[in-house]
Amino acid sequence: MPQKILVVDDEPDIVKVLVARLKENGYETITAFDGNQALVQAEHYQPHLIILDIMMPGMDGTEAAQKLKENPKTQDIPIIFLSALQTKTEEQGEGDRIGGNVILAKPFEIDILLKKIREMAGGY
Repeated sequence: MPQKILVVDDEPDIVKVLVARLKENGYETITAFDGNQALVQAEHYQPHLIILDIMMPGMDGTEAAQKLKENPKTQDIPIIFLSALQTKTEEQGEGDRIGGNVILAKPFEIDILLKKIREMAGGY
């Protein structure tokens, strides 16, 4: 049974690319385009991992992550943050984690993202 990954980003093109690449690598995907949708989708589908953009209108990724961690049904789901605020240099250093969750700088390299997914959620 394929692992489910929730992809959350307010940019449809990024969601489309991520979904295509994740499916190519054997993952099932669920999508959301803002923080509120992310909370609903995570609780309903119980994904193995969440890829979460930080900068989104309304509820941003950090607020959504905090709410996910406060909910007993979603608190143990690992999160990979995507951020245009993070530089590649910062990503390589010790600043690549928030509360045990990984942060990748945009634009991200899909191979690095897939490696992080395998490390955090297990799988292929």
